[in-house]
Amino acid sequence: MNKSFGKIRKDPRLLITASIITLLLILFILYPLYSAFKMSITGDGGISFSVYREVFTQKQNIRAISNSLVLATLTATFSTFIGFTFAYSIHRAIIPGQKYFRAMAILPLISPPFMFALSHILLFGRNGLITARLLGIDSLGIYGLNGLVVVQTMGMFPLSYLILSGIVRAVDPDLELSAMNLGARRLRVFRTITLPLTLPGLLASWLMVFMGSLTDFGNPIIIGGDFNVLSVQAYLEFTGMGNLPRGTALAILLLLPTLFIFTLQKQILKRRSYVSASGKSVRNSRGLGTPGISRALFIFCLMITVFILLIYITIIAGSFITLWGEDWSFTLKHLSYSYDVGFKTLINTLLLALISTPITAAMGILIAFLATNKDLPGRKILEFLSLLSYAIPGTVVGIGYVLAFNRSPFKLSGTAFILIAVYVFRNLPITVEGGIAALSQVSGEIEESAANLGGNSAYILRRVTLPMIRPAFFAGATYAFIRSMTAISAIIFLISARWNHMSVLILAQTEIMRLGVASVMSFVLIILISIIIFLGSQMTKLKGTGLPASLKQLKAY
Repeated sequence: MNKSFGKIRKDPRLLITASIITLLLILFILYPLYSAFKMSITGDGGISFSVYREVFTQKQNIRAISNSLVLATLTATFSTFIGFTFAYSIHRAIIPGQKYFRAMAILPLISPPFMFALSHILLFGRNGLITARLLGIDSLGIYGLNGLVVVQTMGMFPLSYLILSGIVRAVDPDLELSAMNLGARRLRVFRTITLPLTLPGLLASWLMVFMGSLTDFGNPIIIGGDFNVLSVQAYLEFTGMGNLPRGTALAILLLLPTLFIFTLQKQILKRRSYVSASGKSVRNSRGLGTPGISRALFIFCLMITVFILLIYITIIAGSFITLWGEDWSFTLKHLSYSYDVGFKTLINTLLLALISTPITAAMGILIAFLATNKDLPGRKILEFLSLLSYAIPGTVVGIGYVLAFNRSPFKLSGTAFILIAVYVFRNLPITVEGGIAALSQVSGEIEESAANLGGNSAYILRRVTLPMIRPAFFAGATYAFIRSMTAISAIIFLISARWNHMSVLILAQTEIMRLGVASVMSFVLIILISIIIFLGSQMTKLKGTGLPASLKQLKAY
């Protein structure tokens, strides 16, 4: 990172720490991946690719692959469009309620991964409030591709907004104003200046959402219907049919496009800095659009936020309605039943999340510190291993952990430790990237001065570097906590009677159509996450609720 590390290079503790972390990354990231791949190519007589040949000769598997790609393409396109519109409306236009729209664009991130699917059933299902109650029809065909596109788009467009928010804000308004002064119409300015400058961010957003949709598990298993996708097919083969090699092979097939997309997205984001090549303008970047455009943007953002609010209001209402679609009377029986069935699971979910969160944040910052040390050999390998877990679908992770840690010498199945390990190593990338971005802004002279005064690497990290990158630490911790509380795709393979997870319990209640109970559990989970984030923000003196302030630190990812 700077010349100060030349004096720290020979510190044995630095190399020992890097070696230990590398071994942990190999054990909990590469080893499960190797175990999954080994299972997929193991035949009766040794190594065989017969399972893959079988996969590509069965129509349902081909259809699942095709469906996954179609769904991911549509979701990524719509999510990027909505995310860009929100970012442009908030940072480039003058519309009322911009703070409100900004908060609503982030709100879906703290929800269970399939809460939108649950509320979609309550609103548009066969006994839905809008379909059956208001329109008097059976349903609007929410099961299948149409419903999946809607719920995934509503759940994933916040990712696009977070990526595009900083990029749209960084576009120099002087370029647009100069073009207008030369006679260009606003539409042409947008088409020839604004859009090209934000194109790398748009593409990076599209790829990131595409990867998220491709690996989504919760929504397809609830409202997928006959529209089968690869993540669910792999799960059903592995658990429902007990065909471990075929289920593992399908999961590996899911891994290939995500690795490619992850690499491509990282390369694109590295080039995003040229959007402000002319330098940051002192002019206000808002107000470049006409009143008509501003009204259209306001109406669009209002429609999306009203729909999001409707989703949350539906979940709250569903928690206290006796039988949705049949008996609309008020009841507390869902709350009572949820307490009896889910209180222990809720406590366990919270406990494991609170244990794993500081570990994730601390390890992520430590890896970032090591990865930015130019004198440390193998630092690029360390960084690559830590980021690799983001590109591995949760289905692959879950299957890999089952195969890797179900026998000696690493028999961890059924324990709390295996769930904590999944939380930590699945959520490392955001903390690592946020830490690297924060460390790149720390002046090298400060650390060099500390080194010249006799400070070793451990002292510099503890007393100099960490206090300066504190926001990045708590940003990573916030994100890790949210992801741990709302995990589903990996941990569904790893839960046990002793250590269940709230998301898995909500999914189970939804599958047996106890929608009121599922609504209560989803509502309680959202409230609990919000409270913990708020308390954390007060303790760390972050502004607001903690979530927006923390997520701002993650824009570099």
